[in-house]
Amino acid sequence: MHRQDGIGCFGLSHLKNLKERKVMAAAAAFRWLLQLHKDVPKAAKFYSQGLDFSVNICTLRWAELQSGPLKLALMQSPCDNVMQNGHSSVLSFTVNDINSTVTKLMALGAELDGPIKYEIHGKVAAMRCIDGHMVGLYEPA
Repeated sequence: MHRQDGIGCFGLSHLKNLKERKVMAAAAAFRWLLQLHKDVPKAAKFYSQGLDFSVNICTLRWAELQSGPLKLALMQSPCDNVMQNGHSSVLSFTVNDINSTVTKLMALGAELDGPIKYEIHGKVAAMRCIDGHMVGLYEPA
């Protein structure tokens, strides 16, 4: 749907004052990160139980989750083949205990993408999660 003011599709239509709309339209504001998944409720469970995201809404086709200021949107893939091959974007998380987080995520269907690395600054791990999306974990030293 196209609107004359050109901002309806960007979620600014709730602003009543045209000046306020123009100021908001001029600056980019992060809205959410979107991932495609075959099974949205399963993916929402993965992020909520594995990484402590709060679930704002979850249906069979759409979910909105939140961790601090980060909003993660999950959408059902329009095709059956949603698996990420090679490299995808990486969501990186600082965790208190990398070993327990890895164990929890593996129980929810993730796989380690290489070993946990013990660096001077702390421990790091890469995990391939549901539908091939990558998650990085960091436990400070």
